Amino acid sequence: MKRSILCIIPARCGSKGIIDKNIIDVCGKPLIAYSIESALKLQSENLIAKVIVSTDCEKIASVAKEYGADIPFLRPDELSHDKSKSIDFMIHALAYFDNIGEKYDTVLLLQPTSPIRSFYLLKQAIDTFNNSNNDSLISCYKEEYINDLVMYKIDSENTLKPMNKYHNKGVRRQDHGEVFVRNGSIYITKTDYLKNTGQIISDEPLLIEMKKSDSINIDTMEDLILLRNAICK
Repeated sequence: MKRSILCIIPARCGSKGIIDKNIIDVCGKPLIAYSIESALKLQSENLIAKVIVSTDCEKIASVAKEYGADIPFLRPDELSHDKSKSIDFMIHALAYFDNIGEKYDTVLLLQPTSPIRSFYLLKQAIDTFNNSNNDSLISCYKEEYINDLVMYKIDSENTLKPMNKYHNKGVRRQDHGEVFVRNGSIYITKTDYLKNTGQIISDEPLLIEMKKSDSINIDTMEDLILLRNAICK
């Protein structure tokens, strides 16, 4: 089933770890440009219907327009602070288009801070979703070492508390099995599910698997250095 997909690329002004993070230079162009270019390629192939950047920032809006994204509105301040949830700006965007008579049955969320996505991978994610009845799809990488056998919490006395009671029983990593870790790169969700539940991810979402090395999510300067080393030539 071919769906009418709205791609939302979120980029608010405030970023404490890295100033102007969403438009910081990465290999000669702003970080957000990578997600915009990927989305526009999908649009040119008629895989999605529209590409917008949801931002509260004139500066980011100007940069996004330079790279071909649509900026139909500036996001309200109450949806743009540190504690704002992604679902809120997604519902806001859908309400805006509902009010002007544009209907989309699916939303593709591409966070600019997770920019390593090939066109093939994005197409595969959309095709997988279109050929299912699931309410959502997320991207993950396979983790074969880190799991709750090697995870601990810490108490007020600086003592480690194991998350798995078998942490010291000599259970082999191979016997514990692999896990899949959400990497924040690709989210696809049915519009009705978003509106009805206030959630982006369903209880049993579809998987699009990515490489761990492609799952860099920019939050700190160390992450930015890793990204530049990975993609700058």
